[in-house]
Amino acid sequence: QVQVVESGGGLVQPGGSLKLSCAASGSILSINVMGWYRHNPDTQRDLDVQRDLVAVLTLGGSITYGDSVKGRFTISRDNANNTVFLQMNNLKPEDTAVYYCNLVGRDTRMGAVFNTWGQGTQVTVPS
Repeated sequence: QVQVVESGGGLVQPGGSLKLSCAASGSILSINVMGWYRHNPDTQRDLDVQRDLVAVLTLGGSITYGDSVKGRFTISRDNANNTVFLQMNNLKPEDTAVYYCNLVGRDTRMGAVFNTWGQGTQVTVPS
């Protein structure tokens, strides 16, 4: 099994910065896609229905950002420690949400695919 632990959320004033981390452990053979998504329960539908893309980074180095965070957020990874980061700068009230990391890869059980979500970390930017 693959376990994921997120950290780094909190309360920050508009214009401030936060850095989220997502560390994976367990029977990992490879992590092919590492991503961050977010959900605001006050403004969005149920979590299982809607999660907005924040940023995705593939093993090959391809990066995709959501339109609303381009130029402000940066995704990166530490392959040696199976960790993905999200540096968030110039935070805005509309960035308030629960942020979830998502990892897709293969485990050591004959290369079976895993698709694992973190528990979520709250980011709050007051207006």
